[in-house]
Amino acid sequence: MAPAPPPSPATPSPLVPHDAASAYGGVLPSPTPHTDAELTALLGLLTASRPRIGTVVLGHSRDAASRASAASFVAAWSAAEERTVLATVDWPETAASWLRPAKRFASWEPDAWVVAAAPLGWAQMSRRLRQDTTWDPARTYGFAALGDSRLPALTGTAALQGMRGVTAAGGVWTIDRGWLVRQLPPPASDTP
Repeated sequence: MAPAPPPSPATPSPLVPHDAASAYGGVLPSPTPHTDAELTALLGLLTASRPRIGTVVLGHSRDAASRASAASFVAAWSAAEERTVLATVDWPETAASWLRPAKRFASWEPDAWVVAAAPLGWAQMSRRLRQDTTWDPARTYGFAALGDSRLPALTGTAALQGMRGVTAAGGVWTIDRGWLVRQLPPPASDTP
């Protein structure tokens, strides 16, 4: 009889290490109510994308500002023909694993995912998504609260590669090789 194979090494936890979560938890800002420029820029970013985006899955944390941003996005996105929100998934800021919301968030096959969330909860959620699902951060768009340079530090360099989002002023940010790169909003037009 052959000896039993050695046990396989345990898969490391996708959760943000407790000391990092504690260090950033008190520093990362809470989401604030979205601005009109922010929502307009997010819709513009999605509609300018090629190939065309028609279906989205929306995810949000449970704070009041993220819920309001999510509700406004659903109303604005669904107002146009051929644009559908397939599902809305929410998650808490603290959880044992985030596995259940991650699986619900990634179980659909949308053209894009949209996120309105607090940075620490999204860091936890996105680490779980990367480890346990086929979710693609390059097809994911975020509200301004996620445009924080500390977010890629919490998730790891590759976890959010290609994710894009908007600023409160209507600018655009992208996560590239662990860096959050911001573009200025277009200049305001002086013509009426």
